[in-house]
Amino acid sequence: MAMISDKPKLVTVFGGSGFLGRYVVQALARRGHRVRVACRDPHKANRVQTLGNMGQVQPVQANLRYRWSIDRAVAGADHVINLVGILYESGRQNYGSIHVAGARAVAEAAAAAGAKLTHTSAIGADPRSPAGYGRSKAMGEAEVLKAVPDAVIMRPSIVFGPDDHFFNRFASMTRFSPFLPLIGGGHTKLQPVYAGDVAEAFAKSVDGELAPGIYELGGPHVFTFRECMEEMLEIIDRKRPLVSIPWWLARLQARFLGLLPKPLLTVDQVNMLTVDNIVSEQARQEGRTLEAMGIARHSIHAILPTYLWSYRPAGQFTQPQA
Repeated sequence: MAMISDKPKLVTVFGGSGFLGRYVVQALARRGHRVRVACRDPHKANRVQTLGNMGQVQPVQANLRYRWSIDRAVAGADHVINLVGILYESGRQNYGSIHVAGARAVAEAAAAAGAKLTHTSAIGADPRSPAGYGRSKAMGEAEVLKAVPDAVIMRPSIVFGPDDHFFNRFASMTRFSPFLPLIGGGHTKLQPVYAGDVAEAFAKSVDGELAPGIYELGGPHVFTFRECMEEMLEIIDRKRPLVSIPWWLARLQARFLGLLPKPLLTVDQVNMLTVDNIVSEQARQEGRTLEAMGIARHSIHAILPTYLWSYRPAGQFTQPQA
């Protein structure tokens, strides 16, 4: 159970209106902190205002491409959290402007304001990553640590929960696709982590319970991509063949699917799947994990049925097949 802090803080959360942001804002509000939700469109943050008491959660306009708006959002804050990230590039919203330049701007603003900083990266952040996403995340980490050496950096694996962009996407595909693709045979290892558990880690950082450094956040179990799809199909009570797609064909398909306004798949995402997305042995040994923080990790078995039921043939009224 979250404890109310005896020293409430003003926390600016960039990207607080997004999927993970809503969990983080709620975790902070439960502890009594005041939360300033910084996002490009403050109207999208209206629903997070109800996660706290009246006046406790306030939206403010900010855009990572405009430093003055970042400085304004950070002014007076005790702690800054940067959750902003993109899974594919579109126009000016590219990896360089968001993951690198944006991360640097937020870190520099936090340093100038004398605020602590918790930054969101990802497992797979590596300057040698085969994906531009992973390389840009690594570059962003370097920029953050250059501006704020004592920053806390969170590297979550695939984050799941209502409104997630992973299980919901593939569950939705079963409504119109006769099969589900297993890119590269579906052998990539993943360690899905519940958004609520990740949010608790951020709250602990704000409360000063975590030492500076890089933390890797994964769920209690490691699954292959194939096993994730099998689990999801069982929960939504649909039968779809799982078809292995070789890497070369997946990249070819991604070239076309990546041209859609909201790409179903990009070449960069295919490249990301060539590397396992799990907590490293080094992070476990050094105590830089959720388990070491004392956070009870929720499995996909417990959480997925609470929201994927909407994809069942008759929704919540579907009777499980024998």
